[in-house]
Amino acid sequence: MLLLFLSRIRASLASLHPSEKRLADTLLTFPGEVASYSATELAQLANVSNATVTRFVRRLGYKNFEEARQAARISQESGAAVFQAPSHSLALESGLAAHIEQGRINVEKSFADLSMSQIDSLAQALIDAPRVWIIGFRTAHAFAFYLNAQMGQVLTKVTLLPQAGQTLAESLCSMGPKDVVIVFSLRRPVRQMENVFRELSQLDTHTAVISDSPTLLNQESSICLDSLLTAKWNLHVHTTAPGPLFNHAAVLTLCHLLATRVLELSGTSGRRRLLNIEEMHEALDEM
Repeated sequence: MLLLFLSRIRASLASLHPSEKRLADTLLTFPGEVASYSATELAQLANVSNATVTRFVRRLGYKNFEEARQAARISQESGAAVFQAPSHSLALESGLAAHIEQGRINVEKSFADLSMSQIDSLAQALIDAPRVWIIGFRTAHAFAFYLNAQMGQVLTKVTLLPQAGQTLAESLCSMGPKDVVIVFSLRRPVRQMENVFRELSQLDTHTAVISDSPTLLNQESSICLDSLLTAKWNLHVHTTAPGPLFNHAAVLTLCHLLATRVLELSGTSGRRRLLNIEEMHEALDEM
């Protein structure tokens, strides 16, 4: 379902009349417009008639314009950047202010739903766990990498997944009882995430899910991922943005806070490891 709207347009290009082709070109450039524009507004944008818009959506297989718009909205909500890109951009100063403000709002809304007891519970479990695993695909891999690096200053058994040159099966089979697994499930989730959630549900591990989608919906398969895994910690973050790319300010803030609490709650052992690292920095003349 994810890019079905675009696929239908591409498949019909060869059979379109010139005016319909002009409308198709407009939508392929800014497919998100159909999600928010009326038929009349879309016709004006593409410089075609309302009748052309009607013929076009029926040629794509939709009953009417509203059905086509709903299909585009589903794709837009899934997170595809091409569906977020507007046909116009904000002025430089107002655009900068909008991005900064939205980042602030995302952080405030995210932490209004999260409690320190929830974060401390996860942080202490990470400290006590025999081993910690952090999973992230695509954009989420960057946040998994960051969290791995920060917590790795205190925790000695932290593994980032997926690892280069290895399959996920090789790592999942190494997960033991009472291990803690942190999964970043940010839009848009890869197909493989469905299998990861299913396998984790069969393991005797404690799982934390960091997600920006309340239902963790996999649009490709229409399967609700949270029905496949009951996580001990569900940490929801907001990633709304005024532009085509998600604003991940709240994700990074959560990672920072979680890593900080791991360091603080680790007590003497954590400080001792930090001291050993600094001594090694000095011995290797790295800093």
